[in-house]
Amino acid sequence: MSSGLIPNATRHEVILEGRRSVVVPRSRLYGDDLERLRASTDVAVTENRNGYALKAQAAAGVLQLDRIRLVLRPKFPVRGDRLIEWLCYASYQREPDETLRNWPIGRDGYAGLVPAALLHECRLLLRRGLRRDYVRRQRVEATLRGRLDVEAQATRCYGTVDRLHLQTFEYEGGGWENLVCGAALTLAARRSTDPRQTQWLLDASARFPSPRQPMDALSLLARAQYTRLNNHYRAAHAWARMLLGGGGVRDLLDPYGFGAKSLLLNLNVLWEQVVRRMAVDAATGLGGRAARPAEGAILTHGGFNSPPPSFRPDVLLAFPSPASDITATRFLAVDAKYKRYATENVSASDRHQLLTYITAYTAPDAALALVVHPSPDGPTRRTLRVRGPRGDLGLIEVLGLDTRAALKDAAEPVKRAIADFAGPATSL
Repeated sequence: MSSGLIPNATRHEVILEGRRSVVVPRSRLYGDDLERLRASTDVAVTENRNGYALKAQAAAGVLQLDRIRLVLRPKFPVRGDRLIEWLCYASYQREPDETLRNWPIGRDGYAGLVPAALLHECRLLLRRGLRRDYVRRQRVEATLRGRLDVEAQATRCYGTVDRLHLQTFEYEGGGWENLVCGAALTLAARRSTDPRQTQWLLDASARFPSPRQPMDALSLLARAQYTRLNNHYRAAHAWARMLLGGGGVRDLLDPYGFGAKSLLLNLNVLWEQVVRRMAVDAATGLGGRAARPAEGAILTHGGFNSPPPSFRPDVLLAFPSPASDITATRFLAVDAKYKRYATENVSASDRHQLLTYITAYTAPDAALALVVHPSPDGPTRRTLRVRGPRGDLGLIEVLGLDTRAALKDAAEPVKRAIADFAGPATSL
């Protein structure tokens, strides 16, 4: 985030796109900004004779520094409404009403979608009516109204009887749910570079109570508890968490942490979350399930680690075995790769990884693993057969999901591949 030393209009804009690196002079990148980028996993920094070469990793969005404004564009062109659908789907949030929203990808790139989503949800709350509750207030009055604060009265008034320190409970809309929304709207308005959107955010924030410092709302979110009375605030708070936490999709999907430290969307993480829910939903409809956390872990013994480290695929599905062996369970590994596998070969490291999963989880007669990647030009499906001197090692189904289509349509290749593996649907 910008420290405010240089106005946004005079900040040099640097666009990072695809695999190409951009060289930034040393005069524009130093001090805290340089340390921040080097500590980040979103931008790779390499020093050379001309300055610093910057290269985007998996994130997309905008990163404001003191002297430059980094615009990180994604590997694949994904429309704004599709990206919002992915975010809502991955985080089990209600998808916004198509007739009421407009998700333009403007100068702020994908980062601008988060304030738009927050604004939409807050407008829905205003239309429904803000929740009111009894809020504790500290007051000094001449008459007793509420509860006397004995400690404050004894230590601050020195016997004065016409100034009473009171604790009152006022029925108003200043509850923590509304404070979080007001803080997030205020912060979004400060960061917005679109004058029209800025005005909309300011108009909405004026109708919500807000803490003195917007970042104070982080502590409220950390202690958030939802009931049937305030459950309708969840969606607005999900977007507020991204803005207040200064984070990206990691923070949206994690209800407790604020780790990204920038308004960037890590599309690797988002893609994994989308594919995970898609695969589990498909397996559940076929009588399968997601493998339990302690089930199917691959352990490495003999190393220096204690206990031995484990690793798992992005998604591990479990299905019942045929009736002849009802006690056994069949596993299918599904790995999500945010890579250009629609037009490129699957890398050697990914093939090695998938073969490990095949060896660990499948029988020789069903040696299969799935790798799922985005496909901007339409759905794709191809099969890699891995063979060695002693015969076949396994099959790798490479599935490309159409990033232009709605998720219910884009998921068809995954559903078909899992159905082929599962066979007739039975219940576990």
